[in-house]
Amino acid sequence: MDVRAEIREFLSSRRARITPEQAGLAVYGGVRRVKGLRREETAMLAGVSVDYYVRMERGNLTGVSDSVLEGVARALQLDEAERDHLYALARKANASPVSRRRRPAAPRVRPPMRRILDAITDAPAWVRNGRYDLLAANRMARALYAPMFADPRRPANSARFVYLDPASRDFFVDWDRSADDIAAVLRLEAGRNPHDKALMELIGELSTRSEVFRQRWATHNVRFHRTGSKRLHHPVVGDLELDFEAMEFPSDPGLTLIVYTAAPESPTADGLRLLASWAATQDDLAPERASAEPNPD
Repeated sequence: MDVRAEIREFLSSRRARITPEQAGLAVYGGVRRVKGLRREETAMLAGVSVDYYVRMERGNLTGVSDSVLEGVARALQLDEAERDHLYALARKANASPVSRRRRPAAPRVRPPMRRILDAITDAPAWVRNGRYDLLAANRMARALYAPMFADPRRPANSARFVYLDPASRDFFVDWDRSADDIAAVLRLEAGRNPHDKALMELIGELSTRSEVFRQRWATHNVRFHRTGSKRLHHPVVGDLELDFEAMEFPSDPGLTLIVYTAAPESPTADGLRLLASWAATQDDLAPERASAEPNPD
């Protein structure tokens, strides 16, 4: 990813969405030729000179202090995820040439993490990386996401499923929200790891094959995906309304544990019990399917 271009487009897109009224500025008639704030208005709100802010919006954050970044974040009314993105872009802009070329180490799911997943028996749980690759999952998660695992490509990837598989529109009841979330989280990850080759290849694939992804990617929206709810339509157990929590591993940067739960005594809790029963049946049938496959020899 071109960090300078990302800085330029991110700052200009955030500036365009803030009106003078939202920023607390007086407007004295006349026709405004720009959408949102002018650069000079943003510079005044941020407490920097117009030339300095123009330099920043052209993609140059080299040497910009945290206090200036904070001033710009306040002026543009950035939320927590957007501030994180701006600071990540600044870190990359100020990184040494050697560190810019260094590829991030691919996180791996250690055996203790897999044991944690297996210990969670009554709720879907899995571990993903910043590219939405599902790197490890317990039995309940494999059963819940059976439509996604139907694609033989591994690792299974939620972003590809949502944007490239028509089955996702039946599976995710709130498909548009899921698509928004995934594009925004991928944009946040790209700011943190702009030289992640696999991430750039995924974004390139989605951009090439999905007009819907291209439209969402062009908004430059970013957000965290830490907690919330999902409405899913499972092909076997029907509709599920699930709460989720996302927990990062401090000792394994880049990996996130996702766990879905249901309110006690709810229809979804009954659905999860049915899903567990169906998952056990599928596990029992797996050896039979393997033995029924033709011997390649």
